[in-house]
Amino acid sequence: MKIKNKISILFALIIAVTFTFTLLVQQYAFSIYDEQLYDKSSQVLNLSSAAIETKLSRIEQMSYNIIADVQLQKLLLSIKNNESDYDLHILRQQVIDRLLSYAGSESSIYSIQLIDSRGKENGAGNLKAIDSRKRSQMEEITNAAGGENRWIFPDEKDSALISAREIRSFSNTNFDLEFLGTLVIRVNIEKIVEEFSSEEGELILFSGEAILYPKEPLFSPDEVRLSIQSTKGYFTQKIAEHTYFISYSRSGNTGWTYLNITPFNQIFERVIFIKELVVIVFILIFVLVILLGIRFSRSLTRPIDNLISRMKMAEKGNFAGAHLQTADDSPMSMDEMGLLHRTFRLMVERINTLIRENYANQLLIKETEFRALQAQINPHFLYNTLESINWIAKVNKQTQISNMVESLGFLLRNSINMKEEILTLGEEIEVVRSYVMIQKYRFDERLDFRLEIPAGLSKRKLPKLTLQPLLENAIQYALEPTIGTSKIVVLAKLTDEGFFITVEDDGPGMPIDMIEKLRNGELKAKGKGIGLLNIDERIKLAFGEQYGIRIDSEPGHGTRVTIALPREEEE
Repeated sequence: MKIKNKISILFALIIAVTFTFTLLVQQYAFSIYDEQLYDKSSQVLNLSSAAIETKLSRIEQMSYNIIADVQLQKLLLSIKNNESDYDLHILRQQVIDRLLSYAGSESSIYSIQLIDSRGKENGAGNLKAIDSRKRSQMEEITNAAGGENRWIFPDEKDSALISAREIRSFSNTNFDLEFLGTLVIRVNIEKIVEEFSSEEGELILFSGEAILYPKEPLFSPDEVRLSIQSTKGYFTQKIAEHTYFISYSRSGNTGWTYLNITPFNQIFERVIFIKELVVIVFILIFVLVILLGIRFSRSLTRPIDNLISRMKMAEKGNFAGAHLQTADDSPMSMDEMGLLHRTFRLMVERINTLIRENYANQLLIKETEFRALQAQINPHFLYNTLESINWIAKVNKQTQISNMVESLGFLLRNSINMKEEILTLGEEIEVVRSYVMIQKYRFDERLDFRLEIPAGLSKRKLPKLTLQPLLENAIQYALEPTIGTSKIVVLAKLTDEGFFITVEDDGPGMPIDMIEKLRNGELKAKGKGIGLLNIDERIKLAFGEQYGIRIDSEPGHGTRVTIALPREEEE
């Protein structure tokens, strides 16, 4: 776009923006008071209360589903009729497992607790013991309810809202209605209210004399009880030298009352703020127009001077300085001068990039030559030395030293040999046997190693040095930190899902997401050898992204590292 056109559009845009803004502000200033005072507060409260009621209805429905659960009915009936302590323990554990399947379906539930017919509490979640007084109260309330749900309000000892319901037996059409226990669901009412309540104002939820939320309200509901004449509405009232706008709604299902409290002065402050904002914005617009005119005139000559100075730098060979954008440089526009600047910078950038690449290539060549000289040490010297040690050990009848040297030599040959990147499982097992033999001499009976590899799987392919690093990790993290015996098992199996090799230990365990943390840089490897991430990446490169390492671990219960490989081998 031409510069002369920019000037015309600039002034036209200023006038249009000023007029539009003035019109919008006036409309907003005249409408905001009525909309916010009468409509918004009541509507938000109705929506919030409806959402909270819906959430509690879902929890109430869940309690019905639990007491009607056929499997749970059978378990509770068995508990009532069984006298064996061992059988009762097993049955109660099954009850807890069943409750766990329900507890995870609602994030706002603290715990699900079931008091069986023998008075034993069984629960899942964030459990809290129920004292004898409160238990008697609940049993009395639920017994009178005849199987219906009853809500027990929070108290000083327990801040949870409790859904309680009596459980009685039935089977198909046989409703014998034997007493099987009492179901108690502890609900986080604070989380539900905070999730669905509006950010504006404060919500108070009460029923009669009991306050459900919050623990410490802005004022007691008794202060406004006489002003609540119907199921829903709003009013203003002065409490403790402060005037509040209060909208209320009474639930038809539970009979609970919802109050939404907004400081009355806060509403007027917004209206006054908008009026003052209009004046300030008008002043700022006029100041801005003046500043833009000055800035625009200077912008015509500044890019030309800037371009001349950069050309002089490039003439002297300072390509980096010519391309560098300083703090005083403004973003380039899309007119003719901006296009000239971008073309010049692109040219300087390409020249400077070629210079840096050439310099980096020279450094890489030097480094490669240096590493090549380092790598010229003949590995046969090391093999011959180990053979000499082995020969001396055999002459002196040092069988252990001879075996260790032979195993070490085998390990070195396999690790240095770069000809084969993919080995058979049998060849990889031989490497593992040599490594374990060396570690057996070190840890003696503390290392309980077992190998469970079916003979038919020895020809399966896998990347070189896959099992030995995993075994080394198991010894380092499971065996070395302890003083007792550590069990390490290597097993392989072929299933319909694929070919799996597992290294298990009974050590302290590790995080399940260790591979992802290593890949993302969130965790640094402690060892100096081939790590889990290296093995995982080599497997993915060789067989595909769906294969690799899977970690199954729990703190204090050992670690299972599984290598997932394809079931069908490529020809």
